[in-house]
Amino acid sequence: MSAGADWLMVIDVQPAFSHPDSPWYTPTLPGVAGRIAQLVSAYAGRVAFTRFVPPAQPFGAWRNYYGRWPFALEPEAAWLWDLDAPWAGQPSLASHTFSKWLPPMRERVGLDGAAVLCGVSTDCCVLMTALAAVDDGVPVRVVADASAAKTPDAHGRALDIMASRAPMLGIVTTEQELSGR
Repeated sequence: MSAGADWLMVIDVQPAFSHPDSPWYTPTLPGVAGRIAQLVSAYAGRVAFTRFVPPAQPFGAWRNYYGRWPFALEPEAAWLWDLDAPWAGQPSLASHTFSKWLPPMRERVGLDGAAVLCGVSTDCCVLMTALAAVDDGVPVRVVADASAAKTPDAHGRALDIMASRAPMLGIVTTEQELSGR
């Protein structure tokens, strides 16, 4: 695959956010799953799944974070960090950071492509990834109706922040994104 193409980043669709037993459960995620699947199908061959995973040893500010969420470091929590069905077992980029804008994505997108983001959580990992990619000079489109946050209000506030980065960062719907393909 050559650099310079638009890539879909499906951010953190994993049990940590989709399973009701997780403290990080995002109740709006099931409502966007069908639109995420449409985008994955449309971007076949140019899809990057990402996963949030805890660091082996928390450091710096992450110590405070995992002080609040110590369950995440326990071996029994390992099931939270897989990809959700139907994408379980797919190759993915794992990171202990909120932003998933990692060097492999920069290499894939290149100087002439764009990053198209969907997933969870709009107000955390999607937001941080979008801002990091824009800061790296890459155009970003966030698919609003294929992204989820714990509440509609948190989702809307995050979209407002990202929309303020126009024209480097655009907010689109699934229909708009698919019609441009």
